[in-house]
Amino acid sequence: MRAAQSSCSDSATNEAGVGGQGTGNEQWTRQRGTRVVAADDAGRTSDIAGKLGVEPGMVVQELGWDSDVDEAVRDAVEERAGDELLDEDADDVIDLVLMWWRDGDGDLVDALINAIGPLAENGVIWVLTPKTGRPGHVEPSEIAEAAPTAGLSQTSNITVSDGWVGSRLVAPRAAAKSRR
Repeated sequence: MRAAQSSCSDSATNEAGVGGQGTGNEQWTRQRGTRVVAADDAGRTSDIAGKLGVEPGMVVQELGWDSDVDEAVRDAVEERAGDELLDEDADDVIDLVLMWWRDGDGDLVDALINAIGPLAENGVIWVLTPKTGRPGHVEPSEIAEAAPTAGLSQTSNITVSDGWVGSRLVAPRAAAKSRR
């Protein structure tokens, strides 16, 4: 990500130091006495990794990859985690699972139970589904019903990208304690 910082003043300046609104390819934000300028798309992909809770050094597994996944989301997660995404054959303890799921992919409860196996005690599963009106859309009620059957709790939903939404699933505290 390309960013430039300068002291805040009454008139805005872009990266070249020219006053005004810029070219339209920059975004302007104030941050404790500095003005941060970054390319529009640079903030979006790295921000999504933050929304998903990805931290540097996390072990992230990806399930359900296909040609329709959002590569910008994958790239942002890999960049933030600092390593490539692991596939379903990984033997590592997993901190976060990205599960791309579409209508017709099979039994969601079974897939969630399989994803729980290598999941760390405080691990998170993100079920990523196509948005309403897109091919493969999954009704939110299907996730809400499958999660508790698999021993998980749904904690939040977010828009991941233009074509995908995500549901955050975690093991309830009681279930996490019993796995110790």
